[in-house]
Amino acid sequence: MKIRKVSREHHAKVYALLRNAFPGSQYEAKLVQKLHDNGRPLHEWVCIKAGKVIAYVAFSNAYEGDRICGLHLAPMAVTVAMQNMGIGSELLRFALRQKSIAGEPLFVLGEPGYYRRFGFAPCEQPVCRFTKKNKNFMSLRNTSADSFTVGYEPEF
Repeated sequence: MKIRKVSREHHAKVYALLRNAFPGSQYEAKLVQKLHDNGRPLHEWVCIKAGKVIAYVAFSNAYEGDRICGLHLAPMAVTVAMQNMGIGSELLRFALRQKSIAGEPLFVLGEPGYYRRFGFAPCEQPVCRFTKKNKNFMSLRNTSADSFTVGYEPEF
């Protein structure tokens, strides 16, 4: 199993993985494809086993108005056949150690029981527009006490 930065050659495999990992939803695959097509800055890695992309993680910019205030973790996926084997955790731990991620405030809208293991905690500020009362909105290294609605890339 190898972890690699995503290159253009991985794109089609990433989209296929996202469709597999989120059955019944095209949102995640279409989102990442739009982010790629529109040249949005992403920090993204894949886990490859036997030439196949089996896991993916991406971070996009988070905004306070026009200013970048951190990164959003989304999406993250593991192929259905390999879920619950620790692959996603390994990939996320790897990503969190990377220079481009390690010092940044991070935000994620996800399962608290999972993300707490990586140091994420419930986030009161900023506010996430995709959930009521910031339910399941978490952060890591977020020191902002300012009240604002965190921005996402327009493709979200």
